[in-house]
Amino acid sequence: MEETNFTEVREFILLGFTADEGLQLVLFFIFLTIYIISLLGNLLLMSLICSDSRLHTPMYFFIGNLSFLDLWYSSVYAPKILMTCVSEDKSISFAGCLAQFFFSAGLAYSECYLLAAMAYDRYVAISNPLLYSQAMSSKLCAGLVAASYLGGFVNSTLITGETFTLSFCGSNIIDDFFCDLPPLVKLACDVKASYQAILYFILASNVITPTVFILASYLFIIVAILRIRSRQGRLKAFSTCGSHLTAVTLYYGSILFIYSRPSTSYTLERDKVVSVFYTVVIPMLNPLIYSLRNKDVKEAFRKTLERIQKKTDLLKMPLDTL
Repeated sequence: MEETNFTEVREFILLGFTADEGLQLVLFFIFLTIYIISLLGNLLLMSLICSDSRLHTPMYFFIGNLSFLDLWYSSVYAPKILMTCVSEDKSISFAGCLAQFFFSAGLAYSECYLLAAMAYDRYVAISNPLLYSQAMSSKLCAGLVAASYLGGFVNSTLITGETFTLSFCGSNIIDDFFCDLPPLVKLACDVKASYQAILYFILASNVITPTVFILASYLFIIVAILRIRSRQGRLKAFSTCGSHLTAVTLYYGSILFIYSRPSTSYTLERDKVVSVFYTVVIPMLNPLIYSLRNKDVKEAFRKTLERIQKKTDLLKMPLDTL
């Protein structure tokens, strides 16, 4: 058993959610609807932020990058999920599984860091609103986003390399809808203590550390809000954090539920549902969270619709009236 898994396993079989063909068809339309909403929502939010000069602020710069991440994050999973629902071929090649694992991990870790950067942005905005634009300069914002991507994909390279050099010498059946870490580790037959140490390092650096940073940021935010004398001012200050706090709770809650528990408590059916939530549902919810609760985004959307309506009216006008 000295050979690596490159010669032992050439493909994996993704069982998906169910073997019932009728239910598979229902799930196909559900996931297709979610994916379309996710694509349209994130593309629309990115377009509004780019086109409306009032949204050219540090906060919306981070929101736009979050939408960019969610756009690609959902695209890593959704096409294969849809194929698994309607195709009899449930296989994914070893290289395909590796690529899916690498990009999903890189995007997920990048989002963890980006949400932490957004927490810092909210702290600066509330604690020092007069100097907010100077403190959160374009250079600093770009550096925080670049560091998020770099940190995410460096850690993804590390965990992908370590995981896919394990020996998968037994079954190649993954009882899940994508190549995720827990089911892959269950298929490996040579998981060593060094690999477990790397897993704990990845969890600490990509999930625990950003979580602690976010909690610390919100502790300082609460202190800053309590210093505001007027009740209306305190409510307005806290409302600017509401969308971010909702996104953080949903994303980190599901991630920690899956990856921070001991392997003995891993149950496939329950964890499949949670996995669907953070891989497919949350990328759809984020643009809704940041648009429905935000007056500036709704106003930018309204003006965009007005511009489209004016162009449509002009096109409908007879040529002799122009």
